[in-house]
Amino acid sequence: MSSDVLDAAAPVNGIAERLRAGSLMPYLGPGLAELAAAPVPTTHEELAAYLGARVALPKRARGNCWAAAQYIETHRHRKTLDGLMTAAYAPPVVPTVLHRALAKAAPPLIVDTWYDGAMRAALSGQVDWGEIQGTSRAKIGEQRWYSAWNAAGAECPVSDAEAWRTLLYKPHGAAAEGRNVLVADSDYVEVMTEIDIQTPLPDEVKRRRAGGGFLFLGCRFNDQMLRAYARQITKRSGGGHIALVGGIVLTRNERRFLDELEVAVVDMDLTALTSVLAVA
Repeated sequence: MSSDVLDAAAPVNGIAERLRAGSLMPYLGPGLAELAAAPVPTTHEELAAYLGARVALPKRARGNCWAAAQYIETHRHRKTLDGLMTAAYAPPVVPTVLHRALAKAAPPLIVDTWYDGAMRAALSGQVDWGEIQGTSRAKIGEQRWYSAWNAAGAECPVSDAEAWRTLLYKPHGAAAEGRNVLVADSDYVEVMTEIDIQTPLPDEVKRRRAGGGFLFLGCRFNDQMLRAYARQITKRSGGGHIALVGGIVLTRNERRFLDELEVAVVDMDLTALTSVLAVA
């Protein structure tokens, strides 16, 4: 399927129905935090600027959040990096109407690739849900790929996820529960080594993704690492993916990537989707 941008009407008509039926699963990027006018960094570039404003960085690390985080970890200790990330995302992000509509639809799986807690807050009014976060193995003594947190915010066995109606999966971690994030280059060394064989992905994510496709919202894939994550998370899913790109000029690499995943690319922004879900 070509990644030519399609008219919004036809592909979007069934989004609400597919969400409720569990055959379409949200895959959220930082664009949702931006939609919320959140008082936190809402792009990788903003996060790089935030880190650079607090620690003097060499030229090679400026403007790149992963390189900036790696420099801070190497020269100021991991605790400094973790403290900066916690501070960056300490202000609560109020869930938007879109967050709440997605939570109400209760899909079996929601992938949230940003560090804020808005999607978790939106789910707090629902029942039978929990969260699995990616865990940095770069930390001293940390050998897990991921950890699980129940709806009450308490850490729990990953096996508990089998009983949840909705699983919120945060592959890059979260700055709230657990305060364990993947952000420095070193965090991704082992992940990128093994992600092709799916080891870093929770079994429950693999099971649930088989039931349908993904709805990409507020996502960019203009970095190789972001594409690698999406490629492996969506692998062996049921297909029928949709990406909303209203107002976004896709790069050549993004178009090729969306072609590869056979994603229907739709000219609709997040505000318009909110209206569609609100009347569904």
